[in-house]
Amino acid sequence: MGMLRNADGSAYIELGKNKIVAAVYGPKEVHPRHLVLPDRMLVKCRYHMSPFSVEERKPPQPSRREIEISKVIREALEAAIMVDQFPRTALDVFVEVLESDGGSRGASITAASLALANAGIPMRDMVAACAVGKVDGQIVLDLNDVEDKEGEVDMPVAYMPNLDRITLLQMDGKLTIDEFKRALDLALQGCRQLYEAQRKVLYAHYFSSSTSGEQKGQ
Repeated sequence: MGMLRNADGSAYIELGKNKIVAAVYGPKEVHPRHLVLPDRMLVKCRYHMSPFSVEERKPPQPSRREIEISKVIREALEAAIMVDQFPRTALDVFVEVLESDGGSRGASITAASLALANAGIPMRDMVAACAVGKVDGQIVLDLNDVEDKEGEVDMPVAYMPNLDRITLLQMDGKLTIDEFKRALDLALQGCRQLYEAQRKVLYAHYFSSSTSGEQKGQ
C-alpha cells in the first residue's frame, strides 16, 4: 500500500504472474461539470493493460475488453464505497496491468480496494475478487492464462466477506447447477483468503506508520 507518492491512495499486487498497480485520486471536483451528481459521488475507473504486459505487444489504445473490465471493476467497487457521503464530487480509480497471466480482473479489484482504503475513502467493507473455472472437467480456483483461454468455463467473483455480499459475478461457459454451486463456494473461499491478506496488509501498513510516528515524536 501507498507505493505511489502522487496518488491519494495506491496499492501493488502480485497474484501468480500478475503484476498490477492501482491508484486512487479524490474526492475532487467533477470535470466536466455536467457529469456532477447532486446526491452522490461520481466514481470513474480506467483499467489498462500495458503494451508489454502480454507476450505479443498490445496496442496502447484501450480495447473493448479493457473498457468492459473498467466498467465491471467500477461496479464491483462502487457497491462498497459510501458514495452518498461525498455528493457533487468525483473519484478516479486507475488500474495498470504491468504483467498479465489470467485473472487480472479479480487481482485488479483486490488491489483497487486496498488503494481506496489507503486513500481514506469510507467503505462498507473491503472487496476481494478471484476467478474460478472448469478445466479438463475439474472445477479449479485462480485460472492462469492457459487455463483461462483453453478451459471450458471462466467465472470471476467479487465479494465483501464481512457483509457476505457478492458485488460481481460473471460467467463465460456452461456449468450444471451442482458445478455452479461448487464453483461459487470455491470462489468465495478464495475471496476470503484474499480478504485476510488485505486485512494483514492494512494492519501492517498503518501499525508501522503509527509506530514510526511515535518514535519520531519521542
